[in-house]
Amino acid sequence: MGWFTRKKEGIVTDPKEKKEVKSGLWYKCPKCKVNTPTTDLVNALHVCECGFHERITAKSYFNILFDKGRCKELDSNLVSTDKLNFTDTKSYLERLKSTQKKTGLKDAILVATGKIDSMEVVIGAMDFRFIGGSMGSVVGEKIARAIDYCIDYRLPLILISKSGGARMMEAAFSLMQMAKTAAKLTQLSDAKIPYISLLTDPTTGGVTASFAMLGDINIAEPGALIGFAGPRVIKETIGKDLPEGFQTAEFLLEHGFIDYIVHRKELKDNISKILQMFAK
Repeated sequence: MGWFTRKKEGIVTDPKEKKEVKSGLWYKCPKCKVNTPTTDLVNALHVCECGFHERITAKSYFNILFDKGRCKELDSNLVSTDKLNFTDTKSYLERLKSTQKKTGLKDAILVATGKIDSMEVVIGAMDFRFIGGSMGSVVGEKIARAIDYCIDYRLPLILISKSGGARMMEAAFSLMQMAKTAAKLTQLSDAKIPYISLLTDPTTGGVTASFAMLGDINIAEPGALIGFAGPRVIKETIGKDLPEGFQTAEFLLEHGFIDYIVHRKELKDNISKILQMFAK
């Protein structure tokens, strides 16, 4: 019955009985602006029909890549401390505790071992929800331990970057992780063990300047922002307009900074082929 008929016949619905659209039922793509049922987006691995890749969690990547999503998490007990007593709007410890409670994560990276098409690997996946995926002492330490695990058990390493860069609350302790992860990757290379780096949106700052760009093969998701300083900062510094699509995955591919771009739906198959190639 239309609203005009209901009004004419004196039918009034109690506000308590009105059905509201539940939050999160629909997804509006920031690129094409089209609304999509959230269930359809989830089934499409959070990729819009226009090709826009929405950010997903570290556990979502595990579900996509590991066979049946099965894996064993490594070093899950590591947590950050506040050695510098850092405080801005609130203390670093307060920020850590609130973020841990909100996300269910202990820090900005999860590391796990499992199988991709029956080939055992180690995957470290960053999660942007945890303080912008920033790299602090725990992130660096978990990557270092993952590399040691790969060397001990002769397993390929896959790191999935999604980060705003070094964690400012840890200052020099955070910056030290750049050299630490790069040095550990040298040990992995010396052991002749393959390292695949997947760069997702965004991969910036100290993460880009260290382990993210050091893969034997560097791949990226379509449209991912990849760079050191952000486009806005660079534009304000040089006072000039930047090239169209500057610092996107496509721009970096054109200029030789990454090896290729892969759609999320094809990610597991592509990585599987790379692992088979290295195995031969």
